[in-house]
Amino acid sequence: MKWRTRWLTVVTFATAMAWLEAATVYYIRTLVDRVEPYQQNPLPFHGGLGQVELVREAATLVMIFTTGVLAGRSWKQRIGFAAVAFGTWDILYYAFLQLISGWPRSLFDWDILFLLPVPWWGPVLAPMSIALLMIAWGTFVVQEPDPRPPARAPRTPLAVGLMGVALALALFTIDAWRALPDGVDAVTRVLPTTFNWPAFCVALALMAIPVAHMGWRAIAGGGWRDAR
Repeated sequence: MKWRTRWLTVVTFATAMAWLEAATVYYIRTLVDRVEPYQQNPLPFHGGLGQVELVREAATLVMIFTTGVLAGRSWKQRIGFAAVAFGTWDILYYAFLQLISGWPRSLFDWDILFLLPVPWWGPVLAPMSIALLMIAWGTFVVQEPDPRPPARAPRTPLAVGLMGVALALALFTIDAWRALPDGVDAVTRVLPTTFNWPAFCVALALMAIPVAHMGWRAIAGGGWRDAR
């Protein structure tokens, strides 16, 4: 299959996975009476539910990475397809969750984005913005002919993008890390009150650099229509 067919297959899988994820999260949040997560005691896991949820999230990442491995023909393409799958899944997860439950009501609603290694908090708009960049970057990557000479594959844009990723992760988890000295229970009860949008915009701009770089290479090279 050419890259377009594999790209469409990955997006189709990610779409189905997004519905499954949204339905599962809806079941769990209904069970613990937290469809809207931003309220007191946001993670009231009882018994073994918390551990099951942690493993479920890890399994989700394995599924996304495995999809990239199956779709790509090189490790570069595999990572690219995994990025496309992740971005598609993340955006449609919120779309489907809103359809199922009526939440989020706004792109600025707070959500628990992830639980490993500590809870990540952020407005819905933040991860969705990153997801769009992941789809764009991954789409460019899977089109690019491989292998490429080292001189034509500068690593500086990617390194800058990874700096943006690190900054975004720090913003999502900073409140949980601050609460960690007070114990695990304190971490699970964290409710952030502000989000550092200026810093996040910097992180997003850094993450956009490798995307813009890949796009420029595609335009300058006349596109990669023949790439497989």
